[in-house]
Amino acid sequence: MLLACFLCGSLFFGCKQKEKPEFLFRASLIVNENHTWFQAFEYFGQTLEERSNGRMKLQVYPSEQLAKEIEAIRLIQAEVIDMTVTGSMLNNWFELAAFCELPFFFKDTIEARNFIHGPIGKEMEHQMINVTGLRPVGYFQRGPRHLTSNRPIKHPDDLQGLIVRVPNVPSFVTAWSALGAKPTPMAFSEVFTSLQQGTIEAQENPFDLIKNAGFYEVQDYINLTEHVISWGYPVIGEKQFQKLPEDLKTIFLKAAKDMQAYERHLFTENEKHIKDELAAKGMTFIEVNKDAYIKKCEDAIYSSLSNDMKKVYKKLKNP
Repeated sequence: MLLACFLCGSLFFGCKQKEKPEFLFRASLIVNENHTWFQAFEYFGQTLEERSNGRMKLQVYPSEQLAKEIEAIRLIQAEVIDMTVTGSMLNNWFELAAFCELPFFFKDTIEARNFIHGPIGKEMEHQMINVTGLRPVGYFQRGPRHLTSNRPIKHPDDLQGLIVRVPNVPSFVTAWSALGAKPTPMAFSEVFTSLQQGTIEAQENPFDLIKNAGFYEVQDYINLTEHVISWGYPVIGEKQFQKLPEDLKTIFLKAAKDMQAYERHLFTENEKHIKDELAAKGMTFIEVNKDAYIKKCEDAIYSSLSNDMKKVYKKLKNP
């Protein structure tokens, strides 16, 4: 009898422990578990659960397990999943997003930060909410993007005919085409295998993603093009966010702000030694003629913009 009571009590408390939260969010990320974005989202999930007393919970799925980046955006819009990290991919919805990762546009992270907090950055956030239905809840700084390959690419002339994987972003296709390469849009999760099989010959990403994806196993050189200074926005579907009561909205936004600070710390610490780690993995760093890269593609990038975006471009370049 006592044993039966004990078992019933255990089942009762076990059920109580497994009660569903009021709001369960699912986040899809392109990076794996070792990346700072994933670690920041895990921290965010723990913070949400603790501060809401279990009313909110976050499940984080790395390595495009749930969806590739552009599919993840569409799934958030359809309220199938809830969160991701994105940026220039939103150029497929509204033009202003191109400035998130416009090749050879920002000189450094200070310029990029001023843009994010300035009037055009604020307008971009407004369009994210009202055009794509995604609410940015912070931003993650990214390291400069560099080109990896299996031969040195010091000058744009060395790029002729090289098949380069790029994200599905119009400005990337424009820039690499103008430079003489053959840009091939492809989901991030497909890049390693495609490099391994020779379907593509090169790719471009920041140091952390080069390491995170293990590209050092299939690429020998990192050509220091530093062609994009960018960032990514952790976002939640606006419809999903608006379903939260006011007290949980406050908790959510504060936890997101803390997530941004936590990720920034991880990113800064990681950047101190990641170049040495890639060198230790056997990668060789190549200094490039950056002026030649800029000269060869800047007209094509500018010409690809609409008249409205050209005005923004000129305003930012000549404040």
